[in-house]
Amino acid sequence: MKNTVQIPAGEPAGRVVCSSCGNKTDFVEIAENVLVTTRYVQNVDGSFTPEENDTEVYGEVKFICGQCGEDLTRYHAHFLEMSF
Repeated sequence: MKNTVQIPAGEPAGRVVCSSCGNKTDFVEIAENVLVTTRYVQNVDGSFTPEENDTEVYGEVKFICGQCGEDLTRYHAHFLEMSF
């Protein structure tokens, strides 16, 4: 089954608007079962500086309204396309 991108109907075209509360600005992406690997270099003074960060998501990813918690996952592919 091919994943299709569902485009929201907000103004301007494609703007995500929560159908529950009308929020247009605050959204949250939640990923389950995530492995984060960070590589560090130890500095001369004993402190550490992160050099590289890898993230692998093994579970479900949800896209929700940051104000009321409405599930907007149907717009997640659109969100990914519009993230710069």
